[in-house]
Amino acid sequence: MILAKVLIPFVIIYNMVFYQQGSIWLIVFSFSCSLLMYLIFKYFYKNKLKALCLSYLNMAWLGFPFALAIFGSKASSVMVALYIGGSIFGNICAVTALSPNPQSLQEIIKKVSLSPPVVALGIAAVLSLWDFSTYQNHVIVQSVYQWDKWLMTFTGMCILGMWLSHVKIKRADLIQSVSTTIQKLCLGTVFCIIAFYLFPIPKDLMTFAVMLMFFLLPPAANIVALETHYRGTGDSARYIASGTVVSILFIGLYGIVVNAIFKF
Repeated sequence: MILAKVLIPFVIIYNMVFYQQGSIWLIVFSFSCSLLMYLIFKYFYKNKLKALCLSYLNMAWLGFPFALAIFGSKASSVMVALYIGGSIFGNICAVTALSPNPQSLQEIIKKVSLSPPVVALGIAAVLSLWDFSTYQNHVIVQSVYQWDKWLMTFTGMCILGMWLSHVKIKRADLIQSVSTTIQKLCLGTVFCIIAFYLFPIPKDLMTFAVMLMFFLLPPAANIVALETHYRGTGDSARYIASGTVVSILFIGLYGIVVNAIFKF
């Protein structure tokens, strides 16, 4: 609760108040790609839950820590924008994909508007009416921001580790996760190429390297909580567990390769 409602929203507010060019388009990118992946995987697998697991990705508990470890603090603004888009998608799609009964547009809007990322965006929008640029490098602001990022990484990895310790992973699940991760990476490569030419995103190698890493992330861990709440089942646990193990290996290799080539 602290991670979702305090630590991550603070990072969102900081990065949106001290806005960097291209952030809005990165939000559009992650939202659009998540939606397209959901529709594509739903069509091919005929399974809403599996499609959700392959499109609603673990940005908070795993994406941020790995991005900071591989690319450094300069990747945080890119990750925040990608996280916002993916989180808005997840909050909308999870309700419609997992609910046994159709949700009204009013109910969906209410749940999305009260989600922590959207509330944080609203606060940032109000604060953006004033110019706080002179305070960006203030020692207190920077100290709080650096501590917040460290706590976010620490708590995220603790939560992920505790959750994985209760799940049994079979070889078949790992093989399936390798296959779907490669599928996501192929789609992600196409999406990033399209975004490079169509979106006014700064043509920076680090930005696009982080964008591509987005597609190596595993299913969001809170999907199993949403599934239990709406369906009374926990089938997504094996997708999440095996996907997390495979993603850690893929992202580890990805980090080694991109740093060896581009020296981030």
